Amino acid sequence: MDLGLKGKKAIVEAASKGLGKGCALALAEEGVDLVINARTESELIATAEEIAKATGVTVTPVVADVTTPEGRKAILAACPNPDILVTNAGGPPPGNFRTDTRERWLAALEAQLLSHVEVITAVVDGMAERKFGRIVNITSGTVKIPYAGLGLSTAARLALTGFTATICREFVDRNVTMNGILPGPFETDRLRGNFEFASKQTGKSYDELYEQRRLANPAKRFGTTEEFGKTCAFICSVHAGFMTGQNILLDGGAYPGNF
Repeated sequence: MDLGLKGKKAIVEAASKGLGKGCALALAEEGVDLVINARTESELIATAEEIAKATGVTVTPVVADVTTPEGRKAILAACPNPDILVTNAGGPPPGNFRTDTRERWLAALEAQLLSHVEVITAVVDGMAERKFGRIVNITSGTVKIPYAGLGLSTAARLALTGFTATICREFVDRNVTMNGILPGPFETDRLRGNFEFASKQTGKSYDELYEQRRLANPAKRFGTTEEFGKTCAFICSVHAGFMTGQNILLDGGAYPGNF
């Protein structure tokens, strides 16, 4: 299927690895020129070169942290008029609400809510004027099934989901859509970090927790960044203009159980 995206421009945040990279690669395979960002220059440059070589599109790497004002400014300077925006940022580490400080709460809200609101606000009116725009928020399956220990991340991501739900209908008549992808357990650094945290908390080994979680999923596996990216690319396509304000849960069938 031709997704009708050749020649479009996209910002994909936090795209040097993991789910962000999966989305960037899938869009590039459809002919989309990219601006991607990450904090680690070596990883970002390597990813940009890899995607450009594999697909032939223009990939502009911006070494920046989207959760900072300076980072957002640099990203938007590199692509002030994107056709596609994929918001993404690493969530705060797991913790206990009894010890989560005000500073940790504010940092989580800045990273998972306010930074994305600012970028969305900066680009959405231009998308509407050009009569094409796709905004995809990478959030978390915890938006539907809150998970113990992830209170900071869950609360902030729910707030972002609520924000986009309140504005998406204002723009859909001009072919601008806003949707979320809610990942369940995907084979990423984030998932591995959660297992490491749980291992310290429970005394169980990393391998035991990994296998326990994998086998508990109806799919008996974790998701791949490639299939996540392909889902993102379709949501961004010309064929998905009638879908807005939706949250697509990719979890291997775990819902409504505890993934």
